[in-house]
This record gives sequence, C-alpha cells and structure tokens, in this order.
Amino acid sequence: METALAEFTDLIARVAEPDPSRLRVYRSLGRGELAEGRSLDALQAAYRLGARVAWRRYARVARRGGLGPEQLVTLAEAVFAHIDEIAAASVQGYVEARADRAGVLGRSRHQLLGLLLAGASAEEVRQAADAADWALPERVVCVALDAPPTALPRAERLPDPVLADLDHPEPHLLVPEPELYLGDCRVVQAVRGRGAVIGPAVPVGRAADSLRWARLVRARLAEPPDAPLDCRDKLADLLLLADRPLVRLIAERRLAPLAGLTAKQRERTAATLLAWLQTDRGTAPEVAARLGIHPQTARRRLHRVQQLFGPALTGPDARFELEIALRAGAAVPA
Repeated sequence: METALAEFTDLIARVAEPDPSRLRVYRSLGRGELAEGRSLDALQAAYRLGARVAWRRYARVARRGGLGPEQLVTLAEAVFAHIDEIAAASVQGYVEARADRAGVLGRSRHQLLGLLLAGASAEEVRQAADAADWALPERVVCVALDAPPTALPRAERLPDPVLADLDHPEPHLLVPEPELYLGDCRVVQAVRGRGAVIGPAVPVGRAADSLRWARLVRARLAEPPDAPLDCRDKLADLLLLADRPLVRLIAERRLAPLAGLTAKQRERTAATLLAWLQTDRGTAPEVAARLGIHPQTARRRLHRVQQLFGPALTGPDARFELEIALRAGAAVPA
C-alpha cells in the first residue's frame, strides 16, 4: 500500500520517468497468491477497494485545493489507470508462477514416468511421486500409441493424474485408476486414431509389464486398430504372443492332420475343433450354436475332426495343446 501510494504521487508530480522495475512488488503479490493456493479474486478485490477509498480521500483534498471538474476527472482517470496497471502486474506474476510450477511439475512427472517404466525401487518411485505431487494408485494400465504424422496432442489436455510421453518415438500413456480415467473424454480424444492398445491392469510397480504387453500386441497387428484394443480381458492371447516360436512348434505338431486339406477345409475344420474344445467337448447342437451353423452340418464336421485327430482328442494334454495351437491361429498372424 505504501509503495502504491508513493508511486502514484511520483507519477502525478512527474518527478521521474516511470521505472518498469517498480511493478516487481505487484508481480510478487501475484506469485504469492498462487503459492498460498488462492486465486487472484481476493487480491483484485482489495485493489478495487483501495482505489475507491483512495479516490474518495483524493477528491476531498482536491476540492479543498480548488481543483475544477476537468482536473478532478483527470485525477480519477489517473487513479484507476494506476490500479489497472498494478492489477495487470499481479496477473502477470500469477501466470508466470503458474507456468513455472507447471514446468517443474511436468519435469517431475516425466521423471516419475521414466522410473515407473524402468522398474525402479518402491522407495525411488515413492520419492519421485511425492516430488511430482502424484498419488500412487493401486493399479495402472499403460497404453501404447502410434506416432502420428501430424503434431502431437499435448499432455496438458489429459486428466491431471494421467502420465504421458507423447514425444517419445513410441508414445505411451500411464493411466491410474483405469476404470475411472480410461473413459474420460480427454483420454478418449488423445488416443483416437492413434492405433491405441491398452495393456492389462497391473500393480503400479509393474507398469513396465503393462506397456511391454501392449506393445507386443501392437507389433503383431498388421494394421492399426480402428478403436483402442483392450488387452485386459485377453491375457490368454498375450501368453500365446509371448513366445511365437514355441506356439508355432506346438501348432506344427498338433495340427499336422490338417496339412492335407485345402485352405477352406482347414479353416472350417479348425473352427469346428476349437468350438468343440471350448464347449467342453460339446454336442453337435452346442457346436452348431457356437459356430452359427446347422446341427447336421456340425455333426458332419465333428465326424471329420474325429477321423483326422482320433486318439489325440482323448488326452487332456493333447487337447490343451490343440487349443493353444488353434487359439494362436487367431492371435498370431501367419
């Protein structure tokens, strides 16, 4: 207050050219409001109140000094122009402080994301999370994205708890509380058209596994998915993708009876066998219902399956390996 009144007197008297550094105190006030966790509303209200009180007192002195109406108008304009300048300086300080905080916080969260995906110790992660003002969740999912051909969406458009590295050659998100934030419109917008693959939900200390699995699935897709592909309910398929050579070895061994069929025959027979296995060696009507075909057609196909595979259909280990091989036919492109 003392600074503002002294400055106003100097400005009116024109005893010196205005010094730009004189606004430093008001910028500091704006920074202080952010540091205290407040908006600028109270400070701006105080400025306006101060201007009104000052003007009433100036006006009384001016009238006693014999100032005319035009001089009073000029004085009023000067008072409120001075207050506008002070208020603008405080806004500038507030915005600068917020930008500084966002920069520091952004760097801290980028470092935290790196630690989580590098498998850092629980203590390292806890300290980094405290520095980043990020509440450690119980479970997270990672989302693998394709790098877009155009400018990247910025991380600040995402919900505050979502960590992101969208400038990485293989962009990705780490989403805490996935049931809450995966459906957030800002997350949906950020992953739209980006070939998104959502990894399984894991404890926060295993975030790297979620991203690794998501990238594994994305690498096996010939084309980017039209909509985000959610792996959370496809853990068995992930297991098949984890070791393709071993799965192919099993398939070569167990599906050898299909080798003499045409491509169309192989496809139909494999689908029938898989349906039979997945219905717990169900009846022809059950297999037909699963495949959407007539029961008599299913019966003929099952008879063909029995002819081709014979004794292998009675052993639990053989049936298990058959299902692995058949499921991998859908999960692993040739």
